[in-house]
Amino acid sequence: MNMKGGAFIYERTSAKEVFVPEDFNEEQLMIKEMIIDFVYQEVVPNLEKLDSMSDKSLMPSVLKKAGELGMMGVNISEELGGMDLDMVTTLIFGETTAHGHAFATAIGAHTSIGSLPIVYYGNETQKGKYLPGLASGELIASYCLTEPDAGSDANSGKTKAILNNEGTHYIINGQKMWITNGGFADLFIVFAKIDDDKNLSAFIVEKAFGGITLGEEEKKMGIKGSSTIQVFFNDCEVPKDNLLGERQGGFKIALNVLNSGRIKIGASAVGGSKVAIGKSVKYANERMQFGKPISDFGAIQHKLADMAVKAFAIESATYRIGNLIDEKYKALKAEGATQNIAKINAIREYAIECSIAKVYGSDVICYITDEAIQIHGGMGYAMETGIERGYRDARITKIYEGTNEVNRLLIVGELMKRAFQTKELAVLPAMKKAPLKAAVSFVSCASKSIEKRIENLKQLFLLLAGSAGNKLKKDLIDEQEIVMNLSDILTEIFVLESTFLRAEKAKEDKNDKAEIFAKIAEVQAYDAFESVRKSAREVINAYTTGLENKMMKKFLNNLVPDYNINAKENRREIAMHLIAENDYSLS
Repeated sequence: MNMKGGAFIYERTSAKEVFVPEDFNEEQLMIKEMIIDFVYQEVVPNLEKLDSMSDKSLMPSVLKKAGELGMMGVNISEELGGMDLDMVTTLIFGETTAHGHAFATAIGAHTSIGSLPIVYYGNETQKGKYLPGLASGELIASYCLTEPDAGSDANSGKTKAILNNEGTHYIINGQKMWITNGGFADLFIVFAKIDDDKNLSAFIVEKAFGGITLGEEEKKMGIKGSSTIQVFFNDCEVPKDNLLGERQGGFKIALNVLNSGRIKIGASAVGGSKVAIGKSVKYANERMQFGKPISDFGAIQHKLADMAVKAFAIESATYRIGNLIDEKYKALKAEGATQNIAKINAIREYAIECSIAKVYGSDVICYITDEAIQIHGGMGYAMETGIERGYRDARITKIYEGTNEVNRLLIVGELMKRAFQTKELAVLPAMKKAPLKAAVSFVSCASKSIEKRIENLKQLFLLLAGSAGNKLKKDLIDEQEIVMNLSDILTEIFVLESTFLRAEKAKEDKNDKAEIFAKIAEVQAYDAFESVRKSAREVINAYTTGLENKMMKKFLNNLVPDYNINAKENRREIAMHLIAENDYSLS
């Protein structure tokens, strides 16, 4: 079943319909192993050198070696020298390159935001000229969108492109900042406004064109081995034929490429989380205190289990989304869409879910790397173990590809747009039924039926969004605190449902890890219910008073009653599984 993007809020998905990591095929597992081998042979031994940037040729040389294995062209067609991976396999690529810290940022920028604009929007001449070099690693790409006064509001950029008197070249002037790979890139995807246009246009700019000045390397908190600079364009002459896509189509290009990048942050969070958990389990088993390993202590077991639950949850959600995108792509191709249009629209269909993966994944990796330091104690704070590198590198994920705050607003904003403007989603009929369902719904506090409780969470979201929207009307968009709380509820619902469905599928498939998966789903549900209750109370208190406030809180209690499981025992069982395996062993 190919559910429409955002429709999960009112539709049901069965376990047999959902894709899970246990469904990876042999080719995908081989690619995963190949990338991990490369990272641990070529990147991990050089992490200190890469971070110090003492040898500025080191990262480009590693990227070129990756190109020899096809890793630089994962999204480029085979005819032009790439691997043309589907989305699920691309996410596996993102998960496994994350083991290489700043290398993941460098290769991710090249293969995603650096190459995809040409893959999706380039004409045949542009593709033939640039994509083979990008696929082989002969050319390294970067992406120039952000400016000093244009961050989240990217379309407000001041960089200008003026057609010369001869009509042969655009003359570009402006300044871009936070440009990944900028220090050694051969190719820049540059966004600028032509003349007095309202919207951005995009250009393919070769470094060899001249008129380009590179700033100094930024001194950053994390991803230190990744080149990040300012780029200045001073009368840079760009051939007219290097306009990418349509005039004023740059903002659309930027948005669609960023949707792709957002889900890949979910994948990188999976990879980084697994590394941190694996190191933490091993250290906890080795570190002796009071005559026994610290993995014997409940406090450490609690941490290990919570880390594993969150990693399992984002992994479940991310690969579910990846498969939805792949299935949509196949459906669009079958309907006659070109390959590029099908890829663009398949990702665009799941923009809501991509933002969910970005927000939840970045929160998870930041939490897990923080807890990894805590488990390691002083050794975690010391640089020699490398644990602190993961903590520092993780923090940027909440900022790039659109800040988490912007993405939280987009999650609800896009849902409402599809419900009320484009009429793509049947959210309004579901909202109208929500008050009645909330009034009559009842789930026993003793009931462990996660499936029923997830349906109740959906009704709660529809009730709150419908009620707040009806009362606040167009003013709701300006009540960002309410919108972000609604977004948090929506995110918890999708991630919990993905986790639960994965556990159910394992049970149906008689997977030998089905029992531990079920424990993980219960803990994820336990935490999600508490998070939703908190967010829902904030929403209710923000726009209701008196009897209306009491009624809405009664509905909340009906829909999300206490979930009385022994979460402590569940966590201990999860932790003991990890401790016995001496690793993150849930995939």
